[in-house]
Amino acid sequence: MPYMLLIVEPPEQRRTRTEAEGRAVYDRMLRFGQELARRGKLLAGEALASQARAARVQVRGARASVVDGPFAEAKEMVGGFFLVDCATREEAVEIAAQCPAAEWCTVEVRALAPCYDDSLG
Repeated sequence: MPYMLLIVEPPEQRRTRTEAEGRAVYDRMLRFGQELARRGKLLAGEALASQARAARVQVRGARASVVDGPFAEAKEMVGGFFLVDCATREEAVEIAAQCPAAEWCTVEVRALAPCYDDSLG
């Protein structure tokens, strides 16, 4: 069953690192992804740019509204993800605990399911 491991971090966290520190963290995450791939667990994974140039889109009454980032009210942002194939939720949680990002932010584990199916909720 596929599970999404969402890397949830404070939006200002990246600015607290030097470029060398940021590259070292990124390299650890790449190695983690490579190990998941070697084990046959990785379906996909990517880092996301900061929300400074992101956009939020809503359509209400056939009218679209767009809010450009950064989003002052945001306390957290999704900084990346790993999509993994696991037999159980427990296995996905175990993998999340091995993720280097769990040391400096939160790794949220979510099963993939259609939006009308809340049985895994």
